Amino acid sequence: MDENRIVLCGANAYEQKYYFNEKFNKLPQSIKDELHIICVLFTEEVGGLFYIVFEDDGSISLVTNADEDDIYYDDVSSGLLVSEIRRSRQELFESLSIYYRMVILGEKPESLLSEVEE
Repeated sequence: MDENRIVLCGANAYEQKYYFNEKFNKLPQSIKDELHIICVLFTEEVGGLFYIVFEDDGSISLVTNADEDDIYYDDVSSGLLVSEIRRSRQELFESLSIYYRMVILGEKPESLLSEVEE
Protein backbone atom coordinates (compact mmCIF):
# COMPACT_ATOMS: atom_id res chain seq x y z
CA MET A 1 0.00 0.00 0.00
CA ASP A 2 1.21 3.52 -0.85
CA GLU A 3 2.79 5.31 2.11
CA ASN A 4 0.54 8.36 1.55
CA ARG A 5 -2.53 6.24 2.10
CA ILE A 6 -3.95 5.14 5.42
CA VAL A 7 -6.00 1.96 5.46
CA LEU A 8 -9.29 2.39 7.29
CA CYS A 9 -10.35 -1.24 6.94
CA GLY A 10 -10.14 -4.21 4.65
CA ALA A 11 -10.94 -7.85 4.08
CA ASN A 12 -8.98 -10.78 2.71
CA ALA A 13 -10.91 -13.60 1.01
CA TYR A 14 -7.89 -15.93 1.06
CA GLU A 15 -7.41 -15.82 4.81
CA GLN A 16 -11.05 -14.98 5.57
CA LYS A 17 -9.99 -12.09 7.78
CA TYR A 18 -11.19 -8.55 8.39
CA TYR A 19 -8.94 -5.68 9.48
CA PHE A 20 -9.96 -2.39 11.10
CA ASN A 21 -7.36 0.30 11.80
CA GLU A 22 -7.46 1.00 15.55
CA LYS A 23 -6.49 4.61 14.83
CA PHE A 24 -10.16 5.11 13.94
CA ASN A 25 -11.59 3.30 16.96
CA LYS A 26 -13.50 6.42 18.05
CA LEU A 27 -15.86 6.10 15.09
CA PRO A 28 -19.38 5.11 16.15
CA GLN A 29 -19.94 1.36 16.37
CA SER A 30 -22.68 1.54 13.74
CA ILE A 31 -20.18 3.00 11.23
CA LYS A 32 -17.60 0.34 12.09
CA ASP A 33 -20.24 -2.35 11.64
CA GLU A 34 -21.27 -0.96 8.25
CA LEU A 35 -17.64 -0.86 7.08
CA HIS A 36 -17.19 -4.44 8.25
CA ILE A 37 -20.23 -5.56 6.26
CA ILE A 38 -19.11 -3.72 3.11
CA CYS A 39 -15.64 -5.27 3.17
CA VAL A 40 -16.68 -8.82 3.99
CA LEU A 41 -19.57 -8.91 1.52
CA PHE A 42 -17.26 -7.62 -1.22
CA THR A 43 -14.72 -10.39 -0.70
CA GLU A 44 -17.48 -12.99 -0.35
CA GLU A 45 -18.96 -11.97 -3.69
CA VAL A 46 -15.84 -11.17 -5.75
CA GLY A 47 -12.94 -12.66 -3.78
CA GLY A 48 -9.45 -11.24 -3.52
CA LEU A 49 -8.53 -8.35 -1.26
CA PHE A 50 -10.58 -5.23 -0.60
CA TYR A 51 -9.52 -2.09 1.27
CA ILE A 52 -11.12 1.23 2.11
CA VAL A 53 -8.32 3.78 2.35
CA PHE A 54 -7.85 7.48 3.00
CA GLU A 55 -5.74 9.33 0.45
CA ASP A 56 -3.36 12.04 1.67
CA ASP A 57 -5.96 14.73 0.79
CA GLY A 58 -8.65 12.99 2.87
CA SER A 59 -10.58 11.47 0.00
CA ILE A 60 -11.69 7.83 0.15
CA SER A 61 -10.54 5.15 -2.26
CA LEU A 62 -11.85 1.63 -2.64
CA VAL A 63 -8.96 -0.66 -3.55
CA THR A 64 -9.23 -4.24 -4.71
CA ASN A 65 -6.80 -6.77 -6.10
CA ALA A 66 -6.17 -10.47 -6.20
CA ASP A 67 -3.36 -12.98 -6.28
CA GLU A 68 -2.03 -13.60 -9.79
CA ASP A 69 -3.03 -17.25 -9.70
CA ASP A 70 -6.61 -16.58 -8.51
CA ILE A 71 -8.70 -17.87 -11.41
CA TYR A 72 -11.98 -17.08 -9.63
CA TYR A 73 -11.38 -13.33 -9.22
CA ASP A 74 -13.19 -11.31 -11.89
CA ASP A 75 -11.92 -7.78 -12.63
CA VAL A 76 -15.15 -6.77 -14.35
CA SER A 77 -17.38 -7.87 -11.46
CA SER A 78 -14.97 -6.21 -9.06
CA GLY A 79 -15.17 -2.89 -10.90
CA LEU A 80 -18.96 -3.04 -11.07
CA LEU A 81 -19.27 -3.80 -7.38
CA VAL A 82 -16.85 -0.99 -6.43
CA SER A 83 -18.99 1.43 -8.47
CA GLU A 84 -22.16 0.18 -6.79
CA ILE A 85 -20.65 0.52 -3.30
CA ARG A 86 -19.36 4.01 -4.07
CA ARG A 87 -22.80 5.06 -5.36
CA SER A 88 -24.88 3.49 -2.59
CA ARG A 89 -22.59 4.55 0.26
CA GLN A 90 -21.68 8.02 -1.06
CA GLU A 91 -22.98 9.81 2.04
CA LEU A 92 -21.02 7.50 4.36
CA PHE A 93 -17.79 8.07 2.44
CA GLU A 94 -18.29 11.85 2.34
CA SER A 95 -18.84 11.86 6.12
CA LEU A 96 -15.75 9.73 6.70
CA SER A 97 -13.72 12.07 4.51
CA ILE A 98 -14.84 15.08 6.55
CA TYR A 99 -14.06 13.21 9.78
CA TYR A 100 -10.58 12.34 8.52
CA ARG A 101 -9.85 15.86 7.36
CA MET A 102 -10.93 17.39 10.67
CA VAL A 103 -9.67 14.83 13.20
CA ILE A 104 -6.56 13.42 11.50
CA LEU A 105 -5.43 16.25 9.20
CA GLY A 106 -6.56 18.97 11.63
CA GLU A 107 -8.43 21.07 9.07
CA LYS A 108 -10.77 23.72 10.43
CA PRO A 109 -14.52 23.27 9.92
CA GLU A 110 -14.67 26.71 8.25
CA SER A 111 -12.42 25.52 5.42
CA LEU A 112 -14.65 22.51 4.81
CA LEU A 113 -17.78 24.68 4.78
CA SER A 114 -16.29 27.08 2.25
CA GLU A 115 -15.73 24.13 -0.12
CA VAL A 116 -19.37 23.09 0.17
CA GLU A 117 -20.58 26.62 -0.61
CA GLU A 118 -18.54 26.85 -3.83
